[in-house]
Amino acid sequence: MADRQDNMLEIRGLKVFYGVHEAVCGVDMDILRGGITAIIGSNGAGKTTIINAVSGMVRREGDIRFDGRPLPERAHTVVKAGIVQVPEGRRIFAGLTVEENLRVGAGNRKDMDGVRKDFERVYAMFPRLKERERQYGGLLSGGEQQM
Repeated sequence: MADRQDNMLEIRGLKVFYGVHEAVCGVDMDILRGGITAIIGSNGAGKTTIINAVSGMVRREGDIRFDGRPLPERAHTVVKAGIVQVPEGRRIFAGLTVEENLRVGAGNRKDMDGVRKDFERVYAMFPRLKERERQYGGLLSGGEQQM
């Protein structure tokens, strides 16, 4: 295991339940800051279930820490802590502009200065989206929609 200071996300003894059924048992994992991590396994091995547990989408037990702090268990508080799950599909609102889609993604956040800074950060990472911020989402290419 890595030095705890290098860990962005730490998972210890993760158990995940669907109803009374235990779907994942005893997962330990360190996600290093600045690194790239892949969860590899066959269909049904629990990869998505682990991601859903971190995202607060399913009932879980165990210790999950993000930047050294316990990660909340409910999805809306996980988002507030700074973790979001981006689904594989292209679930955008085709009739809304890029900017409007991002605003929907900001949800009911009250910190407008923080939202503005997050928009700037997104546009810095994906300058193509900035160029297309007034374009309807349905008119973007598949790759642009995934951005």
